[in-house]
Amino acid sequence: MISLTQREKLNRLKKEFDTLRIGKDALLALLDETELPELVYNSNAIENSTLTLKETERILLEQEVARKVTVRELFEAKNLAQVTEYLRARESMTINIEGLLLLHKMLIGRIDDSIAGRLRGPFEYVRIGTHIAPAPERVERLLNELFVDYSGALDTYFLERIARFHLQFEWIHPFNDGNGRIGRLLINFQLSQLGLPPIILRNKGKHDYYYPAFQDYQDNQKTDAMGQLLALAVLESLHKRIAYLKGETIIKLSDYAKQNNQSINGLINAARRQTISAFREKGVWKIAS
Repeated sequence: MISLTQREKLNRLKKEFDTLRIGKDALLALLDETELPELVYNSNAIENSTLTLKETERILLEQEVARKVTVRELFEAKNLAQVTEYLRARESMTINIEGLLLLHKMLIGRIDDSIAGRLRGPFEYVRIGTHIAPAPERVERLLNELFVDYSGALDTYFLERIARFHLQFEWIHPFNDGNGRIGRLLINFQLSQLGLPPIILRNKGKHDYYYPAFQDYQDNQKTDAMGQLLALAVLESLHKRIAYLKGETIIKLSDYAKQNNQSINGLINAARRQTISAFREKGVWKIAS
């Protein structure tokens, strides 16, 4: 469960964000644009892409990359950026089977057109770790049930609702490829529909936080770990945007530690728990001074 303290903090920051954002859509769009390569890099890296953040940035800017990258990794970056921007412009869109297939076609097109834009078919079974996903014949029904459950769970706290959706979506694993990236796209789409900024689930923490959350769901049907991961990511995203919307001076957390004679390790631990208003840019912790 997401604690009452965290819920109150999220509510307070959301209200502050809503007040500060009035008339500043251009700044928020600029923040989303500059954050896009980092979002794309992390989501693809979770799926074992070898591209670095710098290479991802260069690909999205149509610049030459120093080393030869595979066609697959090239289009994984371009396609994911395209789908991210597509969803940002369609906050009122309803996600159903048809919409999901469109997103998948955009994501996997030019990577593997034989599976792009369709659910797993007969005899197409997949395994994720120790989990064997449901039989292909069950996928469409399970997805429709998931959409109904999500839209009907309005009394459930929004992050717990999104966490359960993400965990169940990945448990179903409806596609032959691209499930993780589609699932993380849907998290940000669901947040945007609630007026919240996008989050980045980071590759660096996948073994410590992200993957264990799936195991906990698979073994015990618990969503707490994923809910907590999402809560910290939303807090971080709100802290970042509030700092920019206020026009504050933003410095590295390491410089802040020196200026205030504080332990950098202690501050980083507090940043990870989001008990201070720190946030990451290109993996570097920063804070408004």
